[in-house]
Amino acid sequence: MVTYETDQPFDDVAFGVENAILNEGLVAENVSHVGEMLERTREDVGSDVTLFEAAEVYSFCSAVLSREVMEADPMNIGFCPYDIFVMQLAGKETVTVGYRALPEGEMQKVQAMLDKIARAALGQ
Repeated sequence: MVTYETDQPFDDVAFGVENAILNEGLVAENVSHVGEMLERTREDVGSDVTLFEAAEVYSFCSAVLSREVMEADPMNIGFCPYDIFVMQLAGKETVTVGYRALPEGEMQKVQAMLDKIARAALGQ
């Protein structure tokens, strides 16, 4: 994982991710509210552990980059859509934004885009 931490509020960082995705000319196709789901189902699965204050995963795709990396290797379909997460661990003030590290080669173009979005979300 590639991660960046900040003392900015969760909602500000999440808003920053949404805006950074839009600023790249992309649309978040899905927002997974992972933190809410895990908390909602915590007791159902027999756990008493609260993992996150908040956690979301933003999924999106770039037609240009996706075509480029899949023309190089059609198996790169396994990396699409691309995800950026924002999380705040339970009881912590720090907010983390990050994404999966991608393999060398053509996928580094996608990783560069993900890194640009993650950093922009934090105002870097």
